[in-house]
Amino acid sequence: MVTAPAIVWLCPGQGAQAVGMGKDLAARFPAARETLCAIDDALGFSLSRLMFDGPEQELAATHNAQPAILAHSAAVFAVVAPHTDGRGVAAAGHSLGEYSAYVTAGALTPTGAAALVRQRGELMRQAGAERPGTMAAVLGLATTDVEAACREASSDGSVAVPANLNAPDQTVISGDPDAVARAGEACRARGAKRVIPLKVSGAFHSPLMAPVAQRLHGALEKAPFQDPAFPVIANATAEPVREAGRARRLLTDQLTAPVRWVACMQQAARLVGEGERARFVEIGPGRVLAGLLTRIVPNADVVSLGTADEVEDFLKAA
Repeated sequence: MVTAPAIVWLCPGQGAQAVGMGKDLAARFPAARETLCAIDDALGFSLSRLMFDGPEQELAATHNAQPAILAHSAAVFAVVAPHTDGRGVAAAGHSLGEYSAYVTAGALTPTGAAALVRQRGELMRQAGAERPGTMAAVLGLATTDVEAACREASSDGSVAVPANLNAPDQTVISGDPDAVARAGEACRARGAKRVIPLKVSGAFHSPLMAPVAQRLHGALEKAPFQDPAFPVIANATAEPVREAGRARRLLTDQLTAPVRWVACMQQAARLVGEGERARFVEIGPGRVLAGLLTRIVPNADVVSLGTADEVEDFLKAA
């Protein structure tokens, strides 16, 4: 008898949103539709209508994109989880996706998590308005070189820091616009293939978010948070989190700390254990995390579930 593989749930972050997201899921699967309706009720407006029909600019706004992506992940999970027989051994999510990961582990409800990331997005937007910042993706340069470029570019109270350590040769930098521009030039001088400015409303995962961190912590403290049923790997430290209080603290730290995605995926591979079959299942819009995983953990078994057809194929094979 062949034992079914253990599952590591992967949950995408901001930037994966697109008009039409989740619409086919809601049409085909009652569990997805019910999850999206519950989140609409919890937020007090029709997030699902914005997801399905746009407009794109409104959907892309930080305070809308974050709960929309979480809602999509939660809708997929609601459909596929009953067919996985409790095979989840760990979860990880990129930035806001860490909240979605806690949904897969039963630590947060979909409605509670959606309310939290809606507030998180509003706070991040507020911080960006008070101290405008920016971000840029650096491709084709080792993380250590990007870190050195950021140190070199930070001066006179203007900062640039590595914000998303996505792959060994892909790092997103964040901070004050002048410092990020200097860091980008320093990265090019060190041999970066490309430096791509990102369309964002603030310098996420940087010290520029610090003014709103305490308010986010207050929201997390009030939220009904349970101990996760299996470890959720924290962005800020790449450690497996098994206790609600620790989860709250690390989600607060995540606002100003880098997303250590390479280390998170390496940790996930270790949690599965030697000799055990594992499957990484990305739930939500897009396939970004699956692409990054194959560059971090070669030969990883990974599948992305975002559309109704992808979910149906997964269920047939389950």
